[in-house]
Amino acid sequence: MAGVARFVASSLAPAAQRLAPQAAAGVLRQILEVAIDGYQRFPGAERIAESKLARCGGDPQLAIDAVIDQHIRLAGVQGFATGLGGLIILPVLLPANLTGIAIVQARMVAAIAHLRGYDLDDPRVRTAVITCLLGEEGIADRLKKSSLVSSPMAIATAPVFDPELDRQVSGEVVGELIARISGKKMALTVTRRVPLLGGAVGGCVDGWSTYRVGQYADKSLVRRIRRPIEP
Repeated sequence: MAGVARFVASSLAPAAQRLAPQAAAGVLRQILEVAIDGYQRFPGAERIAESKLARCGGDPQLAIDAVIDQHIRLAGVQGFATGLGGLIILPVLLPANLTGIAIVQARMVAAIAHLRGYDLDDPRVRTAVITCLLGEEGIADRLKKSSLVSSPMAIATAPVFDPELDRQVSGEVVGELIARISGKKMALTVTRRVPLLGGAVGGCVDGWSTYRVGQYADKSLVRRIRRPIEP
């Protein structure tokens, strides 16, 4: 299964990036807006971060741990919901799951960034937030292959915002998300005769992925003094 997943990732990620860098950036920009600003009853990253900080007595690290735990549960719940019903409705639900898990993880990373003192209105920070969705292994692999030139920390603290880098990161992240969803689809294929089991598998996959992204963001986005964008 691991070999198949790697094959899917290597096959689909370049295809996703070839579709349209501008389109990938546009999709992720909308995801970030919902994750950071919130939407209707879905509170944004700053509100979540400040709420956890208040409940944790002003301790940023405890607040970050609480943010990660909350979003692991959210990812598991929405992953479970989209895994129900077997393969009959899976093709319809996968796009919603792709968007849902991206919003959950982006809000988690953005909340972590806010608790570490980053300005979520800064486009450099927003690019860094999206980059974290690749996870530690995904970023390390792309840095090694030179398909990514900077770490999230370097992006967030760069002297100026780089629109081209933002488009490049968007393409990589969209490709990674598609590969993850395709890998989960294969896992659910194995459990197609037991829909509830498929839901449990979907929830576990999304929860584990969110845990890994959260741990990487916690380690990568160390506290820094904010630097204004240069004109």
